[in-house]
Amino acid sequence: MTATLVIGPYSDTDSTALDAAFTPVTLASAAELPSLDDATRNAFTALAYKGHHAFGAAEMDQLPNLELIANYGVGYDAIDVSAADARGIKVTNTPDVLNDDVADLAVAMLLMQVREMEQASNWARSGNWKTKGEYRLNRKLSGGRAGIVGLGRIGREIADRLAAFKMDLHYYARSEKETPGWTYHADPVSLAEAVDYLVIAIVGGPDTEKFVSKEVIDALGPRGVVVNISRGTTVDEAALLDALEQGRIAGAGLDVFLGEPDIDKRFYALDNVVIQPHQGSGTVETRAAMGQLQRDNIAAFHAGQPLLTAVN
Repeated sequence: MTATLVIGPYSDTDSTALDAAFTPVTLASAAELPSLDDATRNAFTALAYKGHHAFGAAEMDQLPNLELIANYGVGYDAIDVSAADARGIKVTNTPDVLNDDVADLAVAMLLMQVREMEQASNWARSGNWKTKGEYRLNRKLSGGRAGIVGLGRIGREIADRLAAFKMDLHYYARSEKETPGWTYHADPVSLAEAVDYLVIAIVGGPDTEKFVSKEVIDALGPRGVVVNISRGTTVDEAALLDALEQGRIAGAGLDVFLGEPDIDKRFYALDNVVIQPHQGSGTVETRAAMGQLQRDNIAAFHAGQPLLTAVN
């Protein structure tokens, strides 16, 4: 009987690789766990997990001999790590391999919003360029003031990219970091007051829920732009929508939302918001690297070797 369970919407490539490596049982979601008999569920010691649906104590208790949850993604807020700790279950994720893609997208969304690239493209495609003339002037990005909420692996990559745009860089982190002269802020409100562009790059989970609050959004001001590549939970989405609709901030670039993919329809009515379908790590190369790292963690576990990227 196989010792590995796979749960989630894996690509054909990843599914084939998982099958070849571990001959697992595969389920579309954790809701299908009760469909397995006790002997099958008792045999699993490792789980390959992909998705944003919660995997907590109730799910873990259906797998009484589980010792490893290998998450597909750097964010593991869907997994109740405290519940895993209480049951002696190790959790791994897939950090670093996706840093570049997520940072690239953050900068791309900022450029799209500030330079109105989607609207300008539509202006040309519709024939307006020919019949009505040049598109309206937009806003310069280079040399502006940018703030990063969370100077971890991805936040640092974003900051490095924005430094190439000659920007005045500020950041919030739990402690001051060694940087090339970037300005540290001990709280996000102070950070927002100091910048024009605020990029959210903190981890998700209960500890960071609505971390970018209404107070932070208000502090950003009418020329402010919010970019979020973290989780939809890290920003007060209702306050963000109100500020966008009322012109209290200039715009946003968002790859993550509450309730995604069924996002608040108010976003669709806003032409000052760049919307992306949670595709920060969505390149062929990076998804392949994420899948490989997940499988490498499972292989290390089965071989009795140290885990490559343990969370707990």
